[in-house]
Amino acid sequence: MSAEAAPETGFVAPALRDEFPGLALRYTVLERGSGRSPRELKGRLRELSNRFSGAQAINLRHQAIPWAYRVFYRHIGLDPDEQRTPIEGLALERMRHGAFRSRSLLDDALTIAIVESGVALSAFDAGRLTEPPGIRPSAPGEALEGRPGELPAGTLVIADQERPLALLFGALAAGRGVGPRTARTLIAAVGVGGVPDIAVTEALWLAAEIVERG
Repeated sequence: MSAEAAPETGFVAPALRDEFPGLALRYTVLERGSGRSPRELKGRLRELSNRFSGAQAINLRHQAIPWAYRVFYRHIGLDPDEQRTPIEGLALERMRHGAFRSRSLLDDALTIAIVESGVALSAFDAGRLTEPPGIRPSAPGEALEGRPGELPAGTLVIADQERPLALLFGALAAGRGVGPRTARTLIAAVGVGGVPDIAVTEALWLAAEIVERG
């Protein structure tokens, strides 16, 4: 995804679009997978850890974008103090471990983009889904691959044209994430009311730029 490229727009089920104005899924597809995080990226992650103080972590929920996700969580029945928003989850990790931990090129790119923007990001193996992805309620009888039992009907999921790929802000279906054999990566951003479109675009651009440079 170049600096000039606009992200693609995923679908949002009409009922959800009416109930939650501002709910959106944007995504970009990269012609590569992940891999080991290079030394330069690990250094960038360390610098981010040093800049991200405990006081910043504590005050996150009072900032506009993290607050918007907290409000949305409560609207859909999630407690953001128990199931953390993506940026608050990373902030908690930073406080527990003293730094953001390096895992892989893609994971480090997502960490940096989420912390810098506050926007919720996730990634999928683009070769194992049918575009476009989007957000919808689960249908009766649907399950998330790799998890026992059926999903309660109406569970909000990120889905492609055939099946749920992940719980919204939650676990990915088995085999749908980016793995060692992934050749194309889809990075998705979930926007909610109160999160500017420009922030979503910048988050996707930042994550994509880091991965492509790696």
